[in-house]
Amino acid sequence: MNAVTSADPYASRSTVRRTGLRPFFTVVAAVMGTVLSAVEGRAQGKAKPAYQYDSGDIRVSVPTADEPRVKAFGAGSINLAVKYLEDGAVSWVREKSCVNCHTTGTYLAERPAWTKQFGEPSAEVHADFVGSVPKEIVQVKETEEGGHRHYPDTFYCVWRSLGLAEWDKHRNAGTTEPTDRSLRDLFEHQSANGSFVSHGEVEIPHITTDFELTLQAARAITAAPGWLAGLKDEALLARVVKLKGWLRVASPKNDFDRVLKLQLAHYLPELVSRPERDTALALLASLQHADGGWSTRDFSPVDDWHFEMSPAVLNLIKNLPDAAKPESDAYMTALATVLLRQSNVPVADARIQRGLAWLRREQRESGRWWMHSLYRGNYHYITYIATAQALKAFDLCGELPAVSKD
Repeated sequence: MNAVTSADPYASRSTVRRTGLRPFFTVVAAVMGTVLSAVEGRAQGKAKPAYQYDSGDIRVSVPTADEPRVKAFGAGSINLAVKYLEDGAVSWVREKSCVNCHTTGTYLAERPAWTKQFGEPSAEVHADFVGSVPKEIVQVKETEEGGHRHYPDTFYCVWRSLGLAEWDKHRNAGTTEPTDRSLRDLFEHQSANGSFVSHGEVEIPHITTDFELTLQAARAITAAPGWLAGLKDEALLARVVKLKGWLRVASPKNDFDRVLKLQLAHYLPELVSRPERDTALALLASLQHADGGWSTRDFSPVDDWHFEMSPAVLNLIKNLPDAAKPESDAYMTALATVLLRQSNVPVADARIQRGLAWLRREQRESGRWWMHSLYRGNYHYITYIATAQALKAFDLCGELPAVSKD
């Protein structure tokens, strides 16, 4: 098929099929009416989706807040979390055949790092990414929508390149040809100021700000083994310089951007000064809750995550039961722990230990870490992102190998 599947709202965001369809965002407006109608229909009492992921013998239920917490956190529950990630990514590839930020992109960005603990990551997912890389690199035309200039398919190109780079980092001795081609294509989507523009309706947390998306691009080029060091193309080198220059001086959109400076310092330490790191660490610590967790919604005013937030998304967030005082959530608790470890904060630090304790308490019987979606609130794909980030937190704290081999 040559069109984005519109039955699932998420299939119309940060998603491109393997057919090579490049003017992706031109179809978003066409499908959005169908998407909104479907959402409104559910709000009026029509049937909600039965499964989050559904393909062949894979049946993964839609996450819910009332799923029981695990009775015992350990090897068994961790292995269930890994199975959840595997099933979700394979199902998405088979049914959607596309790269996105909330499932396959997250999977390939993180899963290859755990090959020693959990075995080979999915070759099927990797092959789908490889098949989505354009055969030839062509110049991409910048476009304008709603007064915002951007390049089509930028989300997709960033996440595809990041996944392929991480695969090569953990599975190959060097950067493979498809990954190199993907990275070269990625830079055809770079804006003139050096950034990668996060155009379109916000999906918290992976489509929020230009800084976040540009940071993911920086991670991709630093993950690809030997790619930066061996780069000889003068035009590409100039684009890399622009990327670094923008990240060095970009004004933060919100506190989320401010703490992401810590991740930038991890990937490209020369771009972040010691005072900037100290300020970001202090900010991150100040937002930890009494229960040991963090809340994603503490890091930005509800209506200021991005330049384009629909009334449906705003109303969803504003009407959550804890809207006035957001509770800790799995994604931000895991990400905060990751940021602390990437900043060389010792595992024994009380902030990290309290965060890990929160994550141990909050894993659900399915292996997932539940979180209410802050975009549409139907399939709760943020649960998938949170689960991957939780495993990364335990890995960076040296607990994933011990847990998985109990």
